[in-house]
Amino acid sequence: MATLSKRRKPLAKPSHIRPDGSLMMVDVGPKATTERFAHARALVRMSAESEVALRKATLAKGDAFAAAQIAGIMAAKQTAQLIPLTHPLALSKVSVEFTWVAAGLLQIDATAQTSAQTGVEMEAMTAVAIAALTMYDMTKALERGIAIESLRLIEKRGGKSGRWRAS
Repeated sequence: MATLSKRRKPLAKPSHIRPDGSLMMVDVGPKATTERFAHARALVRMSAESEVALRKATLAKGDAFAAAQIAGIMAAKQTAQLIPLTHPLALSKVSVEFTWVAAGLLQIDATAQTSAQTGVEMEAMTAVAIAALTMYDMTKALERGIAIESLRLIEKRGGKSGRWRAS
């Protein structure tokens, strides 16, 4: 079983750990319902051959962008089933977008929105992760060395902590 890293200072009062050391889902009931937004991003690095096949839509499996977009949206809706201590949320919007940022480098951005008592960071992160994995799956026949890089949160808004943006 994984333990807390000794290099990291433990939280004064861990939010997901009971006094006996067992895990629990945080009670968000007393928190105010506010508009929540999160934006996550991943980069997918591939060969020129894979990029050309994606751009020309010549993959044997079909439209990789459509498949990855739908997979990301579906994944965001299933986040509470995948990540144990997250809360199920009624999402008001999820989007998955693709941008070529350099030769062989595809940027995938996902956003999630809701009006709730907890944030949607994990939903946006799950959407972008599954969209990137789907892109790999759709192109792996051409190239096994595709790399999913730097999956990260870009921005979150809402709740007590307000707005946060990656530097």
